[in-house]
Amino acid sequence: MATSPPYPTYPPAPTGSPAPGGVLRHPHWWQRTWVRYAALSSLLALSGLVILALVRQQTGTEGFLVGLGLAVFPVPLLIAAFRWLDRVEPGPWRNLAFCFAWGACAAALVAIIANSFATHWIAVATADPKGADTLGMTVIAPVVEESAKATAVLLVFLFRRRHFTGIVDGVVTAGVTATGFAFTENILYLGTAFGTDQSDGGHGGIASVTAATFFVRVVMSPFAHPLFTVFTGIGFGISALTAEHRRVRRTLAPLGGLLLAMGMHSLWNGSTSFGDGYGFFAVYGAFMVPMFGLLTWLVISTRQRELRTVRAELPAYVVAGWLTMPEPFVMGSMKARRLARDHARDRLGKAAARTVAEYEAYATSLAFLRHRGRSGRAGADFVVRERELLQELWHRREVARPALAHAGHTLAGAVLWGVPPMYGHGHGYAPGHGPFPVYGHHPSYGAPSHGAPSHGAPAYGAPAYGAPGYRPPAYDPGPGAGGHAPHPAVPSQYAVPSQYGAPAYGRAPQAYASQGQAAYDPAPQVRVTPTPPSTAAGPPPSA
Repeated sequence: MATSPPYPTYPPAPTGSPAPGGVLRHPHWWQRTWVRYAALSSLLALSGLVILALVRQQTGTEGFLVGLGLAVFPVPLLIAAFRWLDRVEPGPWRNLAFCFAWGACAAALVAIIANSFATHWIAVATADPKGADTLGMTVIAPVVEESAKATAVLLVFLFRRRHFTGIVDGVVTAGVTATGFAFTENILYLGTAFGTDQSDGGHGGIASVTAATFFVRVVMSPFAHPLFTVFTGIGFGISALTAEHRRVRRTLAPLGGLLLAMGMHSLWNGSTSFGDGYGFFAVYGAFMVPMFGLLTWLVISTRQRELRTVRAELPAYVVAGWLTMPEPFVMGSMKARRLARDHARDRLGKAAARTVAEYEAYATSLAFLRHRGRSGRAGADFVVRERELLQELWHRREVARPALAHAGHTLAGAVLWGVPPMYGHGHGYAPGHGPFPVYGHHPSYGAPSHGAPSHGAPAYGAPAYGAPGYRPPAYDPGPGAGGHAPHPAVPSQYAVPSQYGAPAYGRAPQAYASQGQAAYDPAPQVRVTPTPPSTAAGPPPSA
């Protein structure tokens, strides 16, 4: 189960223009979020109704129903494949639903109207209907269709920027959009083929036009449209990974991806017009299959690189006391993540598994946020976003940490001291045992109630967001924690040690500005007095 992080429901920042005296005016009615959602939903619904009427008019009611039943076959498989690629940092379902609806409704409607109009105009202007059909299939259709599908990717890139952070996000967004477009197009082609069979006397079986169309479009090439549009998604993904000051690259990457998508689409459409029908198989074997394999390798390798990024960035938060030592190891392994969710589900039910999945998603987002900051690509809301993610992790730690510790213990052989017991089963763990690296002098996060380690709570530098009085809530695992309630010490300073190669969060913002990122203004450097661990009683539990 992969769960996207439901972004924190903190009160949104006030919008609008400041009035004299510093009071913000209320935004205009068209700037309200619900108005934009309503307008977009109405547009997609209207497009869906119009495309439904057009396809039904061309295929007939019976042909439409047959085409709908056959076209739906590849959709679940393609959606599942793209969702699997996005499991490292899964985006919200509403983004995928928008992309699919845009491809199936808005993009398909634009393509049908524009292709028909342009082909008819060329046929009238040149008095060559056959040439107009060829030109429409190889030039007009690729340009119109890929531009219509790319619009959905652009909208997500611009208005859901938090969810669009790299190449995998671009591939998933573009692929789901193209899957929706291919779904509608397959209904049209399969319904038309069924009508042709009916007009020819109702011949059925494998020799029918419907069967041949189904084999070519659904069996052999269900990935054709997603493959084309994925180039556009990769271009936007490269743009998302590029620092803001490199504007030429950020602009040319999506355009280059769109041109590649148009070129591949044109080559695919034109393959049926040469070689007496053998051109299709030549292009399929020489270009489509190798390109599909290459892109699959690229996306999977990018996903593995993302997991390595998670393992590399999260140790800084272990040093600062926000995460436990096994967590970077577990978060960097899809197998360990799944094991943690399964363990929580077996012990506490589906709600606990969902909590662990959310914890994993928030931790991944935190790692990517920090990586963007070190690369000079942090946005102006870096400090606020980091604080939100850390707060969401803190709220879910009671359920998530034991499950993650269990996953680390199962896969790596041991877990470290400082991790809460397994939902009341067993006791603490001896420090320094197991394969997990010890990230410097760790603070007394999760320290058992019998006392603090001898070195006490180290200083890490003032939090960049650390306004006076900001502290995570007290750690209270409640009943079932074996009677040893850990009590975290809030680190008095929050700076990342130099061995991690990251700018110290307690330093001036020039650490990011020096890499081309506009300097943001973190909160003042305020030292927070650490909360000492409880010293109440009791010998340490047996390891």
